Amino acid sequence: MKKIEAIIRPERLDTVRKALEDYGYPGMTISEVRGHGKQHEIQQWRGQEYTVEFLNRLKIEIVVLDRDVSKMLNAIVGGARTGETGDGKIFILPVEDAVRIRTGEGGENAI
Repeated sequence: MKKIEAIIRPERLDTVRKALEDYGYPGMTISEVRGHGKQHEIQQWRGQEYTVEFLNRLKIEIVVLDRDVSKMLNAIVGGARTGETGDGKIFILPVEDAVRIRTGEGGENAI
């Protein structure tokens, strides 16, 4: 099993969510996060320019079977990509085990 963490633009959430649901993964965790990579956003307010140090983004977390990782990555990239700087990042981490609290099922059956 793998955990996929995707940092995306908030306005791309519906597109990414729909793409993941189309592949059969309706369950996900969403968190509002702030941060930046190499880019900084410059905005104007009342004629003054200022740099926004931390940008608002969303983090999507899903746990998938090893065999489904590439199609989930394709779904996320396809839904999140605008072609502009700041589209986000995806991280893939190994998951040792999972347990469904309600039933006590473990491993692949828990996801």
